[in-house]
Amino acid sequence: MNAPTPVELVTWLRAANRIAAEALAQGHHPFGALLVGPDGQTVLMTQGNVDAVNHAEAVLAREAARRFDAHTLWHSTLVTTVEPCCMCAGTQYWAHIGRVVYGMSEARLLALTGNHAENPTLDLPCREVFARGQKDIEVHGPVAEVEEEIAALHRDFWRLR
Repeated sequence: MNAPTPVELVTWLRAANRIAAEALAQGHHPFGALLVGPDGQTVLMTQGNVDAVNHAEAVLAREAARRFDAHTLWHSTLVTTVEPCCMCAGTQYWAHIGRVVYGMSEARLLALTGNHAENPTLDLPCREVFARGQKDIEVHGPVAEVEEEIAALHRDFWRLR
């Protein structure tokens, strides 16, 4: 699996942020994810946030595990606007998705949400979750070029909610 280029990272993350904006427009928390196939071009699936338990990344990973074989998933990339929480990282791990790309860190999300009842952020980086497993999942993020674009959806949402 070739490492993604900086242009690919930004392109993928902007697409995920559009999904997050759609989730927000539908009344959900502003998180978005997509699954890029082994060719680095084909978007196999997209998913916006559903609710506090069905995060975009976890729903996508569970459905991807149902639809695709382990070899395909290991060579695919989960792209998400915000660093996967420990639940989502665990779901990605068990789904056998070999790479994750995220735009904004979980720590930055915590700074934006504070102690919000709808998003009691767990400050546990996905790299730490993956380091406890037996699979070498590749992690790219945060990506500075899109971090402010992603933060913009969250800033007002959590303040006004």
